[in-house]
Order: sequence, then C-alpha cells, then structure tokens
Amino acid sequence: MFRTHTNGELTIQNLDQNVTLSGWVQTIRDKGFMMWIDLRDRYGITQLVFDADRSSAELLENAHKLGREFVIQVEGKVIERQSKNPKIPTGEIEILVEKLTILNESEVPPFTIEDQTDGGEELRMKYRYLDIRRNPVKDKLIFRHKMAQKVRNYLSDQNFIEVETPVLIKSTPEGARDFVVPSRMNPGQFYALPQSPQTFKQLLMIGGMDRYFQIVKCFRDEDLRADRQPEFTQIDCEMAFVEQEDVLEIFEGMTATLLKDIAGKEFGKFPRMTFADAMKKYGNDKPDIRFGMEFVEVNELVKGKDFKIFDDAELVVGINVEGCAEYTRKQIDELIDWVKRPQIGANGMIWIKFQNDGTVTSSVNKFYNEEDLKKITEKFGAKAGDLIFLMSGNENKVRTQLSALRMELGNRLGLRNPIEFAPLWVIDFPLLEWDEETNRYHAMHHPFTSPKPEDVHLLETDPGKARANAYDLILNGNEIGGGSVRIFDKDLQAKMFNLLGFTKEDAEAQFGFLMNAFQYGAPPHAGLALGFDRLVAILDGNEVIRDYIAFPKNNSGRDVMIDAPSPIADEQLNELALKVELKD
Repeated sequence: MFRTHTNGELTIQNLDQNVTLSGWVQTIRDKGFMMWIDLRDRYGITQLVFDADRSSAELLENAHKLGREFVIQVEGKVIERQSKNPKIPTGEIEILVEKLTILNESEVPPFTIEDQTDGGEELRMKYRYLDIRRNPVKDKLIFRHKMAQKVRNYLSDQNFIEVETPVLIKSTPEGARDFVVPSRMNPGQFYALPQSPQTFKQLLMIGGMDRYFQIVKCFRDEDLRADRQPEFTQIDCEMAFVEQEDVLEIFEGMTATLLKDIAGKEFGKFPRMTFADAMKKYGNDKPDIRFGMEFVEVNELVKGKDFKIFDDAELVVGINVEGCAEYTRKQIDELIDWVKRPQIGANGMIWIKFQNDGTVTSSVNKFYNEEDLKKITEKFGAKAGDLIFLMSGNENKVRTQLSALRMELGNRLGLRNPIEFAPLWVIDFPLLEWDEETNRYHAMHHPFTSPKPEDVHLLETDPGKARANAYDLILNGNEIGGGSVRIFDKDLQAKMFNLLGFTKEDAEAQFGFLMNAFQYGAPPHAGLALGFDRLVAILDGNEVIRDYIAFPKNNSGRDVMIDAPSPIADEQLNELALKVELKD
C-alpha cells in the first residue's frame, strides 16, 4: 500500500495516528538540524517534518538528498503543528516522518510547479504533464469533470440514452474543412473525422432511440482562436416527436440547472430574441445582454446636411456610452484608431458629447448645429455626461464594426463581469445565405435544417426570405449551443439539396444513406449541440477553452508536447498508396 491517506485529508482529528503518504516534493525548508517538506498530490498538501532530536541520522541524510518534484513515500505519526496554516485543510497538523522511501527522482523542472509560475505558455504546453500538477490547471480539469457529471445526470433523468457514434466517417465538403484519414485497405480512399455526429443522430431517431445524447469529440480543420481547437467536445443531443419548444424547454432546464449548481445563479425563463432583432440592436447574432449600448439608427436625422460621409452611407448607426463624456480627445482618437485596424476595417467614427453643463459638442460641428445634435441625443435617450459614437457605411459591414466597438467598450468599462451570467435564445435565423463567390445559396446552419412551416412556400418563390426552424443558445455574448428542427420528409430534403446546388447524383453520393433511411418511416425530430469546452470555460468565469483541455493544441494547431502533426515514414506512405508533394 503506497498510502493510507491522501495529502488533503488529515486534520487534528487524526492526531497520533500512524499514516503512510505518497506524493511529490513541493518545497523544502532545510535548517540542517530540522527539515520541513510540503508533500503534494491531487488532493492537497501535507507538511512533513524531520527532526534531528527525533529522527535517525540515516533518515535525515536521505531527506537531504531530496529535490523538487521527487516522488516519495513516507511513514510517520500525525502531530500538531506549532505554526499552524489556516489557509489549507491540513494546516493544523504535520507528519513526524519515521521512514522515507524515494520512489523516483526528478530532474529540476523547467518551470516552478506553483500557482504563480515562471513558465511561459509555450513552455508549459511543451511540458503539459508538469503544468497539470499546478492547482490552476488541475482545478480546471476537475471542474470540467464535475460539469460532465451533471450533464450526464440531467440528461439521463430526462430519458436520454448515451450512444457512441463512429469516428471514421465519410467526408462531406460543406462548411469547415474535414480532417481526412487514408485507408490502407482501400487505396486512394479516405475517411473523415466527424465535425459533428449530425447524420448519425438523425439515423438514431429513425432507429427509434427517441432521445440520444453523447459527450463527443468533434474535429474541424479551421483557423484557430482563443475559443477554438481543432478537436473539441460537444454535448450532442437529438429528440424524436418534438417541436422547437420541446427542445428549448429541455436545454433551458439543463443550462439553468448548471448555472444554479455550478455558479449559484437562479434564472426564470430565458429571454428570446429573433435573429433580425439581434442584428438590428447589437450587430451580431450572439449579443452580450449583460449591458446596454443598443444600436440606434439615425439616417433621417443626419442626412441632407452636406456631410458626404453620412449622405453617401447606406446606414448611419451609433451607440450611447453612458457617463463617458469626459473622455479626452486622446482617448477618443485611440478608439478611432482601434476601429480603423484591419481586423475591424472602419474608415473612422464620429463622436457627440452631451456635456455635464447641458451643451452638446461634436467632431462634426461644422455640419450640424447644436439643435441638430440635441435631436440626435434625444433619439439615443442620452443624458448629460454621455458620449455617442456614430459609424456609417454599408449596412452589414457597419453593424459588424459597431458590434466590435460595443464589445470592446464593454470590456474596457468593466461591463462584462465574468461571474455575472445572461443566457439568451436567438431564434428565427435565415434558412439560407447567398454566397457571391460561388453564386449559390449556402445553409445558414446545415442542409438538414427545416424551414419554419409557414415559410416552406418561399423555397419556390423567394428562398432568401425563408426562416429556419433553428435556435442558438447564447451565454455572455458567446454561442454555447445551436440546433434546429430537422427535415424528415425526403421530398423537402431533396428540394433543400437542390437549392444548395447539389445535383441529384451529388446528394445521393454524399447523403444517400440518410435519404434512403427517410423512406422507412422517419419521425419528426430535432436536436441541439452545445460546445462543452466553451460552456465549461464560461461557467468558470473564463472564455479561453484551451485552459480546460488536458492536452490542447497551440494557435498553429500543433501539439508541442508530442510534436504533432509530423511527417510519416516513406514505408507508411507506400502502404497507404500516398505521395506527398509540398507546394511552394
């Protein structure tokens, strides 16, 4: 037996007990005649003491050989500490060591295994197995585990069955890029790693499973950001004989349960917002509603004043930043430079200050008198001390640019408190979006999303106006889940494929198995998938999912610990009937 107790459980109640502990050496305090060692494992830290008056010379000599991160086993008696540490559960006791066994020595680690480490991110990713020993990383992985447990318990209580679906599937070149896997037994042919178990969960509904879920790995070969990884985890779900309202009720309940149990926050019914309203009020389809700054359109107030920038614009729209009229010209210029960055792409920005003395000034005083400016402030509902920013241009672009500014100001002004939560359903998305490059429609969600029943007729006359029977779950300005009512009628599915530019042969080649299944009594069904990594991060007051993944990839999609991806040997390439030619 390597241990009778863990390093986080002994207290004053265990006084005088003989115990065996194992773990890693965290710190060593050596006074020569006396030594104290903090012994660490996943559960906590216990202080060990070696005393020249009470320990043998051999024991002290072996203790002096120890270094940081040595793996050791000790046997000894629980005694009361003279200098107690109330910050840890074991802070009232220590172990008077009677026997020491070095289980494994350690090289000096490349960074300190402490909460506040001296290791940079890339170094810690290279030695991720050491980084996991640190409390901030360990605690995040434990938090993720607890979340997964609660999700499984909730869905199981709602009669969902967890079913595993294949990892080696067929490539469907629609949307993000697939990761592909060559087949040795079928030269020149490839599997794909699933971006989602979408078709399989629909087949499970046709198979009569009724309610399915899976906490499942998914893969997308796409450019990475802080909240993306090439392999990620979804809570994937599907239900039969349901409508949109049934799905929203189940997963609103699950999210509310997690918010209550994990974050201690109670919610009633989640608010709902149409896609059209989200774009009009916030400029994006995943608005953070923890703070205001709703968009206000002012075309009718600003055009016709010989200010060409506004006169030539499709849309002039702005936000009111409460209490910021005291911003200096330097602060405002810095924000103007911020929106001009290539990532945002704005040409500039107009400001209007409603001064505390009641006067109104602007960067366009030359074109608008104080009466004009006051009418604008009234439209915004501004009060003395407020600052208005206006942007203009192409409607879609300017909404996106102003949305970015709104979120940036929300961060700068401390309005996006990570321990406050604001869930929201966004509904009534467009079914299709037109792509100018390919000159065809693309599915806003995926090809199996059903149009709203009242919009089915638009597929024949005006497809771009058809709304999807789809919904996204938003939390704190992040899309944490999305889904839809599925098409279960083979004729409607064929019509959708046709609108998306699939020939009958293409549709048969890629999705023939699903279309065939529809001929054998497919029930009405709907589903939703939640980004588990993102949900875990947000509920823990963070937005960077990489911190909650045991062995993540860096921003280039590389695992720097195992050095992957990497070339493979010529013998393997020959076996797979592959030849690699890199383009310049």
